[in-house]
Amino acid sequence: MQENNGIAVEKNRSRTVSLEQVVKVLFLFLFGGLLYYYMEILYRGYSHFSMILCGGLCFVLIGALNQKKDWNLSILSQMVIGALIITVLEFLTGVIVNLWLKWNVWDYSLEPYNILGQVCLVYSNLWFLLSFLCIVLDDFVRAFVFGEKHPKYRWL
Repeated sequence: MQENNGIAVEKNRSRTVSLEQVVKVLFLFLFGGLLYYYMEILYRGYSHFSMILCGGLCFVLIGALNQKKDWNLSILSQMVIGALIITVLEFLTGVIVNLWLKWNVWDYSLEPYNILGQVCLVYSNLWFLLSFLCIVLDDFVRAFVFGEKHPKYRWL
């Protein structure tokens, strides 16, 4: 009977950890999504609610890059991967909101090296720089809000 209680306690602990993880990811998602939404308003004067979703997902995925201790990625590597993550998610979001739903949230058709007007080289380079902000802010939020240890960075 104690074993059953021991197992029940372990199951409850794992559920608690899972709930904490879900809350953390949701918080980071909303933080990153709203941050991007308002940054876009500052940059171009308006935004769209779909940018909260895309920005939040980008923030969570980029923030996860330095959470695995055995990965040990340099900041520059994280920034390259971050730019790729943002570019891919921007493309997928653009296909959905701009091409399928015809909401016309953005159009890069006039930019050089664009793909279907949804992504372009100029903004992918900007995403490389923005990913640094995501990396640092994610670590700051994890340390300040959730009490996690701040990682040590290396550039190369």
